[in-house]
Amino acid sequence: MKRALICGIGGQDGAYLAKMLLEKGYKVYGTSRDVNHNEFNSLKQFGLFPSIELRSMCPSDSFGVADAVQWSSPDEIYYLAGQSSVGASFEMPRQTLESIVAGILNVLETVRLSAKNTRVFHASSSECFGDLHGVPATEDTAFRPCSPYGVAKCSAHFLVASYRQAYGLFVSNGILFNHESPLRPERFVTRKITAAAARISTGSSERLGLGNLDIFRDWGWAPDYVQAMWSILQAEAPEDFIIATGHSFSLEDFAQEAFSSVNLDWRDHVDINPSMGRPADLRWSGAIPERASRALEWRASVQMPEVARLMVAADLLNIKKS
Repeated sequence: MKRALICGIGGQDGAYLAKMLLEKGYKVYGTSRDVNHNEFNSLKQFGLFPSIELRSMCPSDSFGVADAVQWSSPDEIYYLAGQSSVGASFEMPRQTLESIVAGILNVLETVRLSAKNTRVFHASSSECFGDLHGVPATEDTAFRPCSPYGVAKCSAHFLVASYRQAYGLFVSNGILFNHESPLRPERFVTRKITAAAARISTGSSERLGLGNLDIFRDWGWAPDYVQAMWSILQAEAPEDFIIATGHSFSLEDFAQEAFSSVNLDWRDHVDINPSMGRPADLRWSGAIPERASRALEWRASVQMPEVARLMVAADLLNIKKS
């Protein structure tokens, strides 16, 4: 039985990844900053207790990270921890950098000093590229981050590449483009849209406030992306991969799909408020995931229109349950 440690198991990706690994027969361990005060609603939703073991771990604490790795003795580590909101990174830049950069550095150092050949996946980000101005990224595209979150992910990405080259470790980056699901908190704009569309369709008179709708992202389906994470660590050699659908859509497109799935016109229910934008928001993001397709035989199975509809359907189901 393979053993996997998921750092940041309480988030969207952590829950989907834990579910998938358990289905593959893994023994799954997970960390969160404070397991005693985290309700782990996503894990509970999937009925994953008591199949997984949990432990508190602060990513920036090197002793705590080493302790968690020794406790779980993993064959594979998935580093998904750290502050995950681009917008929030402008408000808490220090915490963002410490949780992302110091966190993966502590994992890399622990693995380097151990006698076990543990494989490590690091969740890198499309935010490393910054604004691509309509030109899809490949793994060779230069990084030009424009947020504290992007800077942190960029630094962590290069740390992983450095340790792979210097010490021969099996450590890989998955450059993840936007990927969504019903497990996203409503502080993420996609879930904010789908939850509002569901509520309005069932009688709510609320107005949805949004910032700039003229931004383009490659939005995928989170369960597809955790499959890619696993595939990256099953490869013959460590390598960095872009994980994306290959198709970019505007936020207006996303809102239109969400509202039209419940027979509403988004323009009748949305107020545009420019002040809700980020201090420096990239306008266009997209990618060519050819390397993952060729080397991993991985392709996104769900495109943005279906992602929006699936999320609205899940929000409607939650409303009916409540």
